[in-house]
Amino acid sequence: MSEETSDDEDWFEQGLSDDDSTTDDTEGTLDTDSDDDGSPFDTGGESAFSGDTADEGPFGGDDAGFGDSDDTGFSADDSEEAAFGQGDSAFGPDGDPFRGGSDESLFDDEGFASAFDGDSDSGFEDEDFDSEIPRIDLGIEGLDNMIQGGVPERHLMVTIGGAGTGKTTFGLQFLNHGLEQGENAVFITLEQSHEAIMATANEFGWEFEAFEDENRLAVVDLDPVEMANSLDNIQAELPELIRDFGADRLVLDSVSLLEMMYDNQANRRTEVFDFTRSLKQAGVTTFLTSEASETTQYSSRHGIIEYLTDAVFVLQYVRGETQETRLAVEIQKIRNANHSREMKPYEMTEDGLSVYQQANIF
Repeated sequence: MSEETSDDEDWFEQGLSDDDSTTDDTEGTLDTDSDDDGSPFDTGGESAFSGDTADEGPFGGDDAGFGDSDDTGFSADDSEEAAFGQGDSAFGPDGDPFRGGSDESLFDDEGFASAFDGDSDSGFEDEDFDSEIPRIDLGIEGLDNMIQGGVPERHLMVTIGGAGTGKTTFGLQFLNHGLEQGENAVFITLEQSHEAIMATANEFGWEFEAFEDENRLAVVDLDPVEMANSLDNIQAELPELIRDFGADRLVLDSVSLLEMMYDNQANRRTEVFDFTRSLKQAGVTTFLTSEASETTQYSSRHGIIEYLTDAVFVLQYVRGETQETRLAVEIQKIRNANHSREMKPYEMTEDGLSVYQQANIF
């Protein structure tokens, strides 16, 4: 960090030193027309993203999380023989839909049946996997095996889930895995205090205090209202601060509180888009947490962040009629990576999240 920036003007340093601050009054709404000179984050600088960025929108030119490939499995030029084999009608000469044109059942086909084999492994041969993109592991047992080769470095990820699904623990475990491999990490919390985060890490046996003493970990607690009021300055300063600290991994818990500071949907979309772009420019692998929508577990509360990120993990409750409620994880998307799309059960253990890759949720 530049020596010219004074302590009074440095929101990052204030967040690090203000260990006794709390975030009890976080339900206020941002007054977008106000110019709060008393904000501890106000450095007087202009946003690096002001100007024409509001016209871009969060979806401008991006694939919005949808792949380009044809998921049907058959092209328009495929013949009937290619789809069903044997050269006969799929319904057979006598109209039996399960006999086909041969004596064997349609479902005896090994390739067809294997597509529905839920007891198989991830199906990835990591030893044969070759990629020019540097990749990292998340540090979640079982979940890493569902991603061929790992998550590409510098990706922007989000975990969406309801209360109690382990979003914060996921983020802390992701940081701890990197720290144990010699990386540097930053944890920004808008919900809890510095002490609460350190206590949670200590419960899992993660040595965050030692990493902090070694200047390899920074835990910053910020008030979401003040962060929203100073977001332009934070966007301008954050890439340089991350590079100066040498951070390899960053967690923001949670982006939902930042989104709540904006009443206007257009302003919310623009501000979140600019903020995520500043994180991408910082060149750090970023992990965000987000509350799930009240109507569906597969969407964030405001339906924005999943379209701006490179990877989406969904943590959810699965309630069966005869079975107890279970926790399940599903990978919704990861750009530039092959991954399983199966829903797998997981538990909160004394070591953190653990995904049971070999088990099925149903």
